Amino acid sequence: MKVPLLDLTAQYKTIKDDVIAAITPVMETQMLILGATVEKFEAAMSELTGVKGSIAVSSGTDAIVLAGMALGLGHEDDVIVPSFTFFATAGCIARLGVRPVFVDIDPKTYCLSPDAVAKTIARDYVVKGDDAPPVHRKTGRKLRGIMPVHLYGQCADMDPLLEIAEIYRIHVIEDAAQAIDARYKGKPAGSMGIVGCYSFYPTKNLGAFGDAGHIVSNDPALTDLMRKMRVHGGHQRYFHDVVGMNARMDALQAAVLTVKIKHLKGWIKARQERAARYVSLFEKHGLLKTITPPFTPPDRDHTYHQFVIRCPKRDALRDFLKAADVGSEVYYPHPLHLQKCFAGLGYKEGDLPETEKATREVLALPIYPELSTEQQTFAVEKIAEFYRK
Repeated sequence: MKVPLLDLTAQYKTIKDDVIAAITPVMETQMLILGATVEKFEAAMSELTGVKGSIAVSSGTDAIVLAGMALGLGHEDDVIVPSFTFFATAGCIARLGVRPVFVDIDPKTYCLSPDAVAKTIARDYVVKGDDAPPVHRKTGRKLRGIMPVHLYGQCADMDPLLEIAEIYRIHVIEDAAQAIDARYKGKPAGSMGIVGCYSFYPTKNLGAFGDAGHIVSNDPALTDLMRKMRVHGGHQRYFHDVVGMNARMDALQAAVLTVKIKHLKGWIKARQERAARYVSLFEKHGLLKTITPPFTPPDRDHTYHQFVIRCPKRDALRDFLKAADVGSEVYYPHPLHLQKCFAGLGYKEGDLPETEKATREVLALPIYPELSTEQQTFAVEKIAEFYRK
């Protein structure tokens, strides 16, 4: 039996007619950039997140870059980020000249640790005025923000992070690329900070037919500025109030996403059911003493963009599953603070022990709404077989 890590064709078959009906008017009118189709999707995202400021953009990467530009982040600034995340989290702000300050994770949720954030600020920064952001004791750079990543489909512990940000008068920029419609104490991912950034890369729970992304913000002035900046810095063609970028969403992507967003909650429920089935199968095969399934705190839910276990002999297990035609993936095998491109920041192995431990132990198993009971049973039987040997 073949068990792919993800099967997008299975999803497409269930919505094919609706997608074709949605994209046909876009093709026939040739209104391909922004316009009413994009505005309709922006309204749908506003309704989903409860945030009035809703901006459709070209990718999740561009969402973070655009947010950083609008917040005025630059060469004199630091932003705290997790090291255990996709590269774009840190890479986007580094493009603006910002220094990413890598901080360790909560070993249970894999999200940014509020305690580690507080300790890093207390150790490395000093407050020089009531209205000024903290200043790094050695470099003199200003700490301007914290960027929690809602990893794998669940939110970081936001209340203490928001409290830290308020104490130090810095921004919270939410990287919600993997966690659309995940909830923290009932609040949607991306809706709690100054700005929330989403990715609609095809493999996401809400995926486009190519690259696309989104930004939400409850700050009207910031929202207006980002709307300008996504079209080279102006609302009126050929008149530029600021220097921006080309970060517009294509109307074809908006049409597809408007169809898909109606199914999102149902798809998430199906993912949650399959996550629960995995745990039940692990228990049946006596695997819960060997592997650790995802942990969800009681104040949060999990949308299972990825179903990630911790396991001994991870790489050998992955090779065994590959030979059995069971898909798996490592998110992420090498932490950002040890990446070659960030070598100049001076981090070394051992600086973020929980992050480094996670990179050696995590493994994502297949999870998507159309994944069958038979496929999951086969995958878990193969995992059990590996550990028996």
